[in-house]
Parts: sequence; C-alpha cells; structure tokens
Amino acid sequence: MVYENLFQYTPIQHDLIAQTLTLTYTIMIAALLYFAFSLKTNAPKYRTSGILSIVVMTSAFIILFYQSQSWQNAFTFNAEIGKYVLDSGADLFSNGYRYLNWLIDVPMLLFQILFIVNLSQKEFITKRNWFFISGAAMILLGYVGQFYETTNVNMFITLGLISTVFFIHILYLIYGIIKGAIKDLSKPAGKIMAGIWILFLFSWTLYPIAYAMPVLGYGEWGVVARQMIFSVADVLSKVIYGILLMRVGQLRSKEDGYKYN
Repeated sequence: MVYENLFQYTPIQHDLIAQTLTLTYTIMIAALLYFAFSLKTNAPKYRTSGILSIVVMTSAFIILFYQSQSWQNAFTFNAEIGKYVLDSGADLFSNGYRYLNWLIDVPMLLFQILFIVNLSQKEFITKRNWFFISGAAMILLGYVGQFYETTNVNMFITLGLISTVFFIHILYLIYGIIKGAIKDLSKPAGKIMAGIWILFLFSWTLYPIAYAMPVLGYGEWGVVARQMIFSVADVLSKVIYGILLMRVGQLRSKEDGYKYN
C-alpha cells in the first residue's frame, strides 16, 4: 500500500490534491497546443526538440488524467466523520501512473536539448545513450522503491539513494552540455541556456524531495505537499523547460537566416 492510502482526508485536503492533478494535466494539454502551433517558428534542424515536447505533453496529459481519476475513484466522502476514506470497492490510489509517465518522458526531455546545441555525431550518440541508461535506471529504481514506502523503510531509502546516483550523473551530463553550449551561442541564447540549467537543477531536485515525503512525515498534509511538489516539478521540468528550449531554437533559427511568416 502506498503512503497516500494510509490516511483519511478532510474535504480541503482531498480537493487540493484533486484540483492540483486536474490543473496539471490541463496545463499539459495547453502546452501541447502551444508546441504544435510554434513548431514551424524553428528552422527544420531544431524542430526535433519541439516534436519531442509534443510527445512529452501528450503522454503527460493522458497519464496524469488517469492519475487524477485514480485519486477521485479511490476515496469516497464519509459524512459521519466528515472525511474522505478509502472506498473498499475501488482500486487503491497509486503513484505508478506518474512513474510510467516519467519512464516515457525523462528520456525525451533529456534528448530534447541535444537537438538545440552543437554536438559532433559521436558526442550526440554518447550523450543520448547515457541519458537513456541513467534516466531509465533512475525512474525504475524509484518505481520499485515506492512499493516499500510503508512496509520497509530501509529498502525504500536504499533504492531512493541508488536512484539519486543516476540523478546526479544526469545533472553532470546536462551541466557539461549547457556549459559547452553557452560558449557557442549568441549572448541572448546563451543567457536563456544558463537559465535552463538553473531551472533544470531546481525542478529535478523537487522529485527526490517528494519521493522522500513518507520518511519526512507530516501525515495528510505531507501527502498534499507531495502531490503538489510532483505537479510543480512536472510543469517546470516539462512545460517551462520545453518553452525555453523552443526559444533558444527560435533565436538560433533567426541567427541562421531562417524566416517564418
């Protein structure tokens, strides 16, 4: 049983989570439309990054919609105690939908930046392969770890720590790519790329914080905070990150002489 299923929730707590999940998947569909309509503002050589953003938004919207439905269906309001309790006839709430989404999206998000910066073919292939390996390992370890969050805290922490090793490796790779790219980019594009590093570092660090919430505690409000942190991290690391990469691609396209009417 995952952490969220241990508690009974006041209407405020239940609705905060429900509305956060609804807002998050709504943002994803709005961002999907933005990337679809903005795609041609980039020169063809940079468009793959935008196409990957469309893939990310599509999978995030679909899976987060089911995550929202899972929350709504798992709990029913008990008028006698004035709280939402687990529905004995429904499936338990699960964060597995999020991990499925991340397993799809994390490699795509990491690949996106490779199509915006200047890399040799060898560098591109090497970075792509490491992104896939470390990204998949990080998510799969976290996915397995969640099954121990209420039964075996030591295993939960151990898997989380091993997952964090791959997370740090991803940060190392991203930092190297961005640092090298800034040297090659114009000042406006380089400034945005530097901002992408700060955004990446902040937004991706939110995920292990949310993962650790069962250990940190805070009961029902800890669950509310966990779902909110996951959702904020998703919006920052997918939507805002994709928009900034799109902007770098637009600047580079203009500098290359590409004109969009």
